[in-house]
Amino acid sequence: MWERPYNTGHWTGSLRNESTPLLKGREKYNYVFSAIAASINGEVEFNAYGTDTVGQKIGTLCVPMDAQFIINDGQHRLAAIREALKENPVLEYETISMVLFVDAGLKRSQQMFADLNRYAVRPTKSLGILYDHRDPMARLTNKLIEKISVFNGMTEKAKSSISNRSRKLFTLSSLYQATKRFLQKNDGAEISPNEERLAFEFWETVTENMPDWLDAANRKISPSELRSDYVHAHGIALQALAIAGNTLIKHYPKAWKRQLEKTKKIDWSRANATLWEGRAMVGGSLNKSQKNVILTANVIKKVLGLPLDPNEEAVEKNYAKGQS
Repeated sequence: MWERPYNTGHWTGSLRNESTPLLKGREKYNYVFSAIAASINGEVEFNAYGTDTVGQKIGTLCVPMDAQFIINDGQHRLAAIREALKENPVLEYETISMVLFVDAGLKRSQQMFADLNRYAVRPTKSLGILYDHRDPMARLTNKLIEKISVFNGMTEKAKSSISNRSRKLFTLSSLYQATKRFLQKNDGAEISPNEERLAFEFWETVTENMPDWLDAANRKISPSELRSDYVHAHGIALQALAIAGNTLIKHYPKAWKRQLEKTKKIDWSRANATLWEGRAMVGGSLNKSQKNVILTANVIKKVLGLPLDPNEEAVEKNYAKGQS
């Protein structure tokens, strides 16, 4: 397959057919195209060549001229082919195989995108979650960003990182991981209606106690400014809140919302190096390692008056040794 256009005097692949015009005056190279997968939304007709078992599977597919195609797998190949054709128009004589599906709607096309790319050149984590309708946690996370006002419009759905000038505050992948951690779910595990309702209530309560998030949603402050100045505007805080939230609900099953109001007392400023350096930050930069997530969660748990589990206690002791 073409990995990049012809621009160095060499093709990145070679020809499968030595009679092709491309070989005239050129050295022989080989290339192999894998099939492109696409969906068709038109009324197609298949005319079989025969009536026997084999003949019924071979024939001509008639596609209306006004039919639309959605490429489910092969976007990068198509882009590379277009560039290669600009450099050498003789390639128009070549062919490429296609796998065609009768379009079953946008939802099905998105699921095909997620499935086809999961084990190949992977899309970003956020994009995979956005289009994955099979994973219960992905479905729940997409509902969260639709229905919770702070997440709606401030969540980056296509990328797993946020650029400095972006108006987004969260990534879909970070909210996915945090919610998964809050509910203590394994990959692919089903989510009950009660768990879904609890996830909504938890994140809604968290946002109510994050005035800076609300100000960003109301455009009183820019998300880029929050990311620059505060720990709570990063994925590490979402995960830490999720860890603390899981323990909070176990210890205060009826009063956890009132307890969560104590998070307003936390000084999330990155300038507060005495608190965050070595925990959420290393050398002044945010660090999302497992150890740092736990150390950040420990701060929240202390404010909420929650005990640490044995693993969290061990991580805290190691941190204390390093500080002494």
